[in-house]
Amino acid sequence: MSFINFPDPRDIPGDIIYVGGLLSIGNLLNAYRRGIFPWPYGDWLPWVSPEQRAILEFKNLHVPRSLRKMKQRAPFTFTIDKAFDAVINACSLIPRAHEEGTWITQEVIRGYTELHKAGYAHSVEAWEGNSLVGGLYGVDSGGIFAGESMFYLRPYASKLALLYLIEYMESRGATWLDVQVMTPHMNALGSVNITRDEFIEKLDITLKKGLQLF
Repeated sequence: MSFINFPDPRDIPGDIIYVGGLLSIGNLLNAYRRGIFPWPYGDWLPWVSPEQRAILEFKNLHVPRSLRKMKQRAPFTFTIDKAFDAVINACSLIPRAHEEGTWITQEVIRGYTELHKAGYAHSVEAWEGNSLVGGLYGVDSGGIFAGESMFYLRPYASKLALLYLIEYMESRGATWLDVQVMTPHMNALGSVNITRDEFIEKLDITLKKGLQLF
């Protein structure tokens, strides 16, 4: 089956909503707009919608003092969508604590690269001179940015790239970010977990606004 007719996540117990299918543009967009995202595991392709979903409301953003100081003096410049291929490939090479290998497989890279070419997946780059030293990528699922992965080769590069993204999104009328799964860094910035039902309701309300982020 090429197109997946995902069930309503609210009707499914647990985080896994569906297994299998293709990482096509249609399937990815359909998933994200319903609060679902792929999380490959070995040869499996689970599509998940966590019962506890992490989000960051921009009004609750907390920037630690050390990050504020670094923002003022860091020698980085930032861009959007200037090096998507390089960013997603760099993210795939970063070792993850308590994980073997990476979930960003070649299939994932191909799928999200096609999604980028179609105008729905985006990257933020941190540059030191002409060198790419950090960044992140994610998906605009209709006025909501779902962060997928980050990498850095210089201290604070990815964290400052995220702050750049938040400032950009706020300028476009966005008020929150889909963090997906809580991490210590996102928790320190003010992210919170909400229930899946709360997330989907918030997602639906935001989709109806028709924001154009990029």
